[in-house]
Amino acid sequence: MAKVSAVQRDLKRRKLVDKYSAKRAKLKEIADNEELSMEERFTARLKLAELPRNSAAIRVRNRCLVSGRPRGYYRKLKMSRIALRELGSQGKIPGLVKSSW
Repeated sequence: MAKVSAVQRDLKRRKLVDKYSAKRAKLKEIADNEELSMEERFTARLKLAELPRNSAAIRVRNRCLVSGRPRGYYRKLKMSRIALRELGSQGKIPGLVKSSW
């Protein structure tokens, strides 16, 4: 199991990303638009810099829903390789057969 504080920190970041995603996208669009004046683009960049750092989507870490493990993560299942193997061995994942010989 991962540290509870690390999992909670990641959940907090996900909430901030959801909250600021529209505002952040709007500011990025203004800042990247080369048809606008340099002053308007610069003020958009300054406003973007004033937003919380944790509201950027790049700061979100994919974590296993079962164990909170950050490594060995399968996006399709939202689960780590270790949790996938354990649940597959118990027969809790339909269609998954753990091979052993």
